[in-house]
Amino acid sequence: MFKKKLIVLSSPSGGGKSTLANYLMTLYPEIRFSVSCTTRKIREGEVHGKDYFFLTKEEFEEKVANGEFAEYEQIFGNYYGTLKSEIKKHLNSGNSILFDVDVKGAVSLRRNFPDDTLLLFIYPPSFEELQRRLEKRSTESPEELYTRLERAKEELEYKELFDHSILNDVLQTAFNDLEEVIKENLS
Repeated sequence: MFKKKLIVLSSPSGGGKSTLANYLMTLYPEIRFSVSCTTRKIREGEVHGKDYFFLTKEEFEEKVANGEFAEYEQIFGNYYGTLKSEIKKHLNSGNSILFDVDVKGAVSLRRNFPDDTLLLFIYPPSFEELQRRLEKRSTESPEELYTRLERAKEELEYKELFDHSILNDVLQTAFNDLEEVIKENLS
């Protein structure tokens, strides 16, 4: 169905990639969501195996040592990564896979699957709006919020490495822009 089988949405924290990923999955239910692994604590409403595979630091590091990740990174004191086995499972069954990962993870996926990866960068209208969104969700301590904002400055510089950039200011417009890009990727 899709020319590129790995559809990667990436943005700084608070950029809106999860909202856009959920929208895309309602439009294209045949797309499978790539469930990443993390060592961070589970948040209210999250489900192991659906939102993330929640691992201990030791379990994660063992998988790293065994070369099981297509991409991984330590962010904000926690590990995040995508298992090669999960990607291969979906590709072998003919499914397209949707990723909701940080910018470095997106670049790593492109490096590992260069012919199959479509990179989409989601960005906020301003840094101030990004900060407002992070503060509004109230999931981080002030120290964690500061760290996320500092990292966001770096992540925004990755925009040029992506195939498409989508401004997430007015949500419906961002939905429409995302849908147009995905339609271009249909075979």
